[in-house]
Amino acid sequence: MTTPPTCPQCAMENIYPDGDNFVCADCGYEWPMLETAKPDADAADVVRDSNGNILADGDSVVLIKDLKVKGSSTTLKVGTKVKSIRLVGGDHEVDCKMDGGNFMLKACYLRKV
Repeated sequence: MTTPPTCPQCAMENIYPDGDNFVCADCGYEWPMLETAKPDADAADVVRDSNGNILADGDSVVLIKDLKVKGSSTTLKVGTKVKSIRLVGGDHEVDCKMDGGNFMLKACYLRKV
């Protein structure tokens, strides 16, 4: 049989269960018996390519679609291999260097090699 935890408010051990909550008899603090699942911060930061493979810093990827570069007449061609990507936050998750310069790309247009 497991013993109830100590009170997170006052650290006393005079705890009793009340329905779905624990209650501290000393300070009156109540908290749920089952801890709510906290969202994993790492799970939100996982970046996946077009096939669902997890991307990491330093991976090599290939473009799966021709991409027009905004504000330029340059087009990144399908099949172009990009080495040593870097993952960053935001809408465009991948930062990379290519012959045409530095680009920020969306992972949905990339395939891991």
